Order: sequence, then C-alpha cells, then structure tokens
Amino acid sequence: FIQVFSRVIQSTQPSLTHQSIRNLSAWTSHNKRKRLLIISSDTCTRKLSFAAANMSNKTAGKKAAAYKAVDEWVKNDQKLGIGSGSTIVFAVERLAERVRNEKLNVVCVPTSFQARQLIIDNGLVLSDLESHPELDVAIDGADEVDLKLNCIKGGGGCQTQEKVVAASSKSFVVIADDSKQSTYLGEKWHRGLPIEVLSFAYKVVKVKIEKSLGGTADLRMATQKAGPVVTDNGNLILDWKFQPSPVINWSDISLKLAQITGIVETGLFVNMAVKVYFGTSDGAVNTLEPK
Repeated sequence: FIQVFSRVIQSTQPSLTHQSIRNLSAWTSHNKRKRLLIISSDTCTRKLSFAAANMSNKTAGKKAAAYKAVDEWVKNDQKLGIGSGSTIVFAVERLAERVRNEKLNVVCVPTSFQARQLIIDNGLVLSDLESHPELDVAIDGADEVDLKLNCIKGGGGCQTQEKVVAASSKSFVVIADDSKQSTYLGEKWHRGLPIEVLSFAYKVVKVKIEKSLGGTADLRMATQKAGPVVTDNGNLILDWKFQPSPVINWSDISLKLAQITGIVETGLFVNMAVKVYFGTSDGAVNTLEPK
C-alpha cells in the first residue's frame, strides 16, 4: 500500500520526501482505523439503545399487569401467595403501597428465597404454608402462557414451590408483559419445560423423558458457579426441549411426566390459572380467562 501510495504522491507532489510520504500514509491508515472504530462504536450504541428501549417497554408492561392484578384481587384479611421473578417485584411494590395506604391486614407466603426477601424488604407480614395451608390468592409470573391458559414456569428455577403455593390457593392469577403471550406453548419460549428432579436420579429421568416423549432433556448448568443449577429445595433441573405444536395435549403430557419416578415437579401449569394479565408497552393491560 505504501509503495503504491508513494508513487501516486510523487507523481503529483515531487517535492515531498519519502519519509514525509510514509508519515502521511501512516496518518491515513491510523485515521481510517479510527473512523472504523467510531462507526463500530456508533453501531454498538444504537444496538444498546434499542435493547434498553425494548427492556423499558417490557418493564412498563410488567408493572401495569402487576398493579392491575393486585388492585383487583387483593382485599383485607387475605392470605396471599407471592410468586417469583421480575414481574413480582412490581406486584409486591403495589401490595406494600396498598397495605400502607389502606391499612390492609394480609399475610404473605413466598414461593422462593427471592419472594421471601421481597416480602421482608417491603415490610409485609411473612408466613408459610405450615401456618396457612389454605390461601386466598396466589399471584405469580410466567415464562409463557397459551390461549388455554396453560403456563410454562420455572425459568428462574422456582417451579416446585410456585406450583405448591398456586395449588394451595383458591385463585391463581398470572401477571406478565405481553411478550409472554402465545398461541401455543413453545411458540415463543425456546428454553424448554423446566422439570425439577432428584439429583441422584437426573440421568434416569432424562433417559425416560427422551424415550417416551422425544426431544432432549438437558441438565441446566449454572452461569456463576461450576456445575449445575441447584434449586431452593436442593434438587436439579432438566429443561425438556420439545417440538412445539398447537395440537399437543398438555394435560396428557403433565400426567405422563408425573408418572416418571425421580421427578419432583414440573413447570407445566395446566388448568390452574383463573386469570392472566398481560401488560403492554404503553401501560395498557389485556386479560385472558378460561372459556
């Protein structure tokens, strides 16, 4: 490049020395790289801005859904199940506001370590299923909800406690941003169905699932530690990657999974939710109820 550049410059500016030409070509090369870095940085900034805007839109939807559900379902003297996940943060926030402003008397049963901390940090009354085995309402998020209100939960690894609390409640209410709404399970959620298993039996369960239901059941690995994810209950998680289809009978799948020895519980919630709240980016809320 320098040789070609030198010949061009010398033909037009014969007074320039070879060293001057080399310095000029080096300066040109440096600034070309600098411009490329600026372009690359600008592209990265645009991508980050888009991601931030997308996250902001989802946050608005989560908050809207959470607030509306708490306002419609929570009443005085209730025993509440508090779910887990990012949307629940807004539900507990709104619940704490109402407790302070309306002097509500409610007790809260958590579904995870995270939920327990949210309850404590917001000054709410913490309880458990041993003291309150029958709850009035459980409010929780979901990773995906189909048109029949079947839910996939457990992306955060809390599926067993979440399901026990939901099953102990008179009403199970789901809150989510509208990106979690789908026509059928697996349409948008591609990380598989979480299945909590006894640690010593995970390989047995994996083989049985793959032979009887197809797909792959992958042991969920941790990202901040070496080895697999361990649940609050001390168990492991298999994420069953299935072939999505609108004709899958999820009640049948739930029954088949329940019959496999070694499975503690699954993140498949069938015929449990009585109402789902989907918040949109503009703060509106759409609802879905069983037909």
